[in-house]
Amino acid sequence: MEAPPISTQQLAYVVALAQHGSFGRAAAACFVSQPGLSTQIREVERKLGVALFERTPRGVLVTAAGEEVVR
Repeated sequence: MEAPPISTQQLAYVVALAQHGSFGRAAAACFVSQPGLSTQIREVERKLGVALFERTPRGVLVTAAGEEVVR
């Protein structure tokens, strides 16, 4: 079964989060709300069936799978 499509906007959010290391800063850079960006990241992770980011109290860390997607 083929994976559902991921939009270019969702990929832009993934890249921004990887670059900024924080949902708040990535959301601001993308001109969207933090909850909106968070929802889209979770949707991408759900579609791919893998965590792209490890959430920590100080921000986020990109997982190996996340690095592949960002590349």
